[in-house]
Amino acid sequence: MEINEIRSRLANLSTAHLADADKRLRVISSAIRPVQPGLKLIGCAYTVNCHNDFLTVLKSIHDANVGDVIVIETQGSRLAVAGELFVTEAMRKGLAGFVIDGAVRDTAAVRKTNFPVYAHSITPMSGTSKRAFHTQVIVECGGVTVHPGEIVFGDDDGLLVLTLEEAVRLIPVAEDIKAKEGLVLARVQDGDSLRDLINFDEHWRKIEAGERSELTFLVN
Repeated sequence: MEINEIRSRLANLSTAHLADADKRLRVISSAIRPVQPGLKLIGCAYTVNCHNDFLTVLKSIHDANVGDVIVIETQGSRLAVAGELFVTEAMRKGLAGFVIDGAVRDTAAVRKTNFPVYAHSITPMSGTSKRAFHTQVIVECGGVTVHPGEIVFGDDDGLLVLTLEEAVRLIPVAEDIKAKEGLVLARVQDGDSLRDLINFDEHWRKIEAGERSELTFLVN
């Protein structure tokens, strides 16, 4: 499965579908939230390490490839390392979004761009442009380790980080989950009981008896 196919198929899924496919996936802290809800973020991580200084972020926007997500570890920075100008330039370059474990600014303008930006905090105060840090190194973002080139997938529920191998393995599973959930949802909307569409009674009995069991759909 090539990266373009992965992007296309992820665009039809949610982070919840992927999380249901594998509970062990890396989930970035929920403290890092989208500036503009309703957007999906899908791309390969172009990583940045900096602290209260945006010079290296500017370099990353210049160096990153079309479809990349700028993933920024700010080491606890309180000053903004991106804003309207950087977002506009990233859009011009064809990048896929920003994930900032730190602060962003110009949020009213950023929302109008409909460009995916996730950040830990918001401040009007900009960082400096006097220090050179590193790009394309392993970073810690939102409590998880992110390697350059790994796939970042985000929506309103949060952000996941996947290796290429994880994406290839889990996308078909997530697609099956989505399809079954769609069937169940349609039946419930038509008046059927959710309890009748899952193995609830059998599952409950086994759990009460201390036996192993999984809650599953009864639709195909």
